[in-house]
Amino acid sequence: MSEPDCVFCKIVAGQIPALKVFENDLCLAFLDIGPLAEGHVLVVPKQHYAQISDMPPQAVAAVTSQLPRLVQAVVQATNAEGCNILQNNGPVSGQAVMHVHFHIIPRRQGDGLGYRWNAGKYPEGRAQQVQQALLHALKS
Repeated sequence: MSEPDCVFCKIVAGQIPALKVFENDLCLAFLDIGPLAEGHVLVVPKQHYAQISDMPPQAVAAVTSQLPRLVQAVVQATNAEGCNILQNNGPVSGQAVMHVHFHIIPRRQGDGLGYRWNAGKYPEGRAQQVQQALLHALKS
């Protein structure tokens, strides 16, 4: 299943060139054309899914099972000190291409990429309300 206007579906189909670094029957990994750092890799399922919540668990497992090997390769090839693995869902989260993809972004001390993590706190009793809402949602 693919979407005719999806850039990643076109890459998977070979209609748009990409610098591939890994491919199997279920997923493809290639260099990002707008890298945040040298060696920035995208990992996509070959089947089109707009968001991770659209994927069956076995499809998620097929893609994510490749992450450890790809992370090791990216870190080794780029001499990075670490990496970010990023997956955005929906435009509000920063997803620009509506086809599930994982970013592997090599990182080095002082690379200037930054990362904002504006941690907050729950008001008294709110965490338990959220917990109950999640438990209820998981039952349905």
